[in-house]
Amino acid sequence: MSRTKTSVARRPRLLKTLFNLRREEIGPVLIGALFFFCVLTGLMLLRPVRDALGMERGIENIRWLFIGTALVTLAVNPLFGWLVSRLKRLQFIGATYGFFVLSLVAFWALLMFAPAAVGQRSGQVFFVWFSVFNLFVTMVFWALLADRFTSEQGKRFFALISVGGTFGAIFGPWLTSQLALPLGTPSLLLVAGGFLLLALCLAWLLVRVAPDQASSDTSTATAGLISEYERIGGSAWAGLRAVFQSRYLTGIAGYILLMTVLATFIYFTRLQMVAAVSDSMDARAEILGNIDMWTQVAVLVLQLTLTGKIIQRFGLGVALAILPVATALGFIGLAIYGSFVVLILLEATIRALQRGVTRPAREALFTVVGREDKYKAKAFVDTFIYRTGDVVGAQTEGALGRLGLAVGGLVSVVVPLALVWAALGLWLGRAHACRVAVPLTSAGSEDGSLVLDKPIEKSVNASVSETGSGFVRTQAKPWL
Repeated sequence: MSRTKTSVARRPRLLKTLFNLRREEIGPVLIGALFFFCVLTGLMLLRPVRDALGMERGIENIRWLFIGTALVTLAVNPLFGWLVSRLKRLQFIGATYGFFVLSLVAFWALLMFAPAAVGQRSGQVFFVWFSVFNLFVTMVFWALLADRFTSEQGKRFFALISVGGTFGAIFGPWLTSQLALPLGTPSLLLVAGGFLLLALCLAWLLVRVAPDQASSDTSTATAGLISEYERIGGSAWAGLRAVFQSRYLTGIAGYILLMTVLATFIYFTRLQMVAAVSDSMDARAEILGNIDMWTQVAVLVLQLTLTGKIIQRFGLGVALAILPVATALGFIGLAIYGSFVVLILLEATIRALQRGVTRPAREALFTVVGREDKYKAKAFVDTFIYRTGDVVGAQTEGALGRLGLAVGGLVSVVVPLALVWAALGLWLGRAHACRVAVPLTSAGSEDGSLVLDKPIEKSVNASVSETGSGFVRTQAKPWL
């Protein structure tokens, strides 16, 4: 009996030592990881097909598809903002995932019952649709996590939850290879839709199991005024306004913009080298799928060994600055050696760092903003700003190519941008730490400025009365 009690008592200590988890956090973390597994499995089932279809009319066509994707994400953002304002949390999450599931069913029906109508134009539509779908389903996942967990929890176990996504990103391409021949490509769309429905069920479970961060974190004490059963409210355009009114959110947008510009340089360099290796769509899809699979293996190693320790030991700023530095060094190496093997190593390293270190760190940045900004501003940043970076990167890379500048010319652009990107990452880390010290409520004021909650004894020039939580509410300038 005593040995059993000793064994049970040691488990929490073992979990804290290995994964920095407390006993009550195990269930929510496992649900979050399984949630992300389902999302990434569905996405990665379809990604190699998206890239292969996009290349059917040449690489220049993809540059224009990026522009179309950015315009579609801009048009969809007010609609998503309207859903967030009018529906309860689980309702607008369900509406978002449900829409994409229905879209997958529609594409399946087109491929099954009207295959003659499927051509290059349909491939372009699928490319744009998938690019929008990819961003929105992952954005909703991370927004819900930022809403459910505190900043301190995000720094401890967002990387651990990301492991579930990495397993999904490995499992998805493997599942494609196993099911493509016996079921056919159209049926893969239904399989992906099934994983999205599972993800929606896990979102419901996460809301029920994990308490709102407001209930356990004094830094968001007044956020409890908005329960999971109430609408967030506000304007459909509130997210766009918030990004330009808050210096912190503008910094996050700038970081993501620079990240996607430089990632797009790598993406087009890869497409050009793959196109030079083979002109077969099947062969290209196989090469791209293999790159994806081995990249995810590298991501998994990082997530299980280093990410949490880097964030805990050095903070978000250093975690955010690692990727820009690695990108600059990688491009310099590519300019010196210039082989396909070096490119694969560069892309695998960059994507491993981006997903294994940078993604958990930048998602933790949103744990200290209000609930409306977690969904609306985050949607604008993670979709339109992200795709704008794709457009800028694609057009810049194309212009440099037309000028006769190859990889060596890209280096002269990449290195200065990477330095600015790294500096911005360090600044965001400090800004996040300041927001943890001087926390935000879940909602902004009526004029769009942010609302800060400060302890009474530390407040200077308090403008309103004490709240029930022992905090006072003061108005802050919009750019804070």
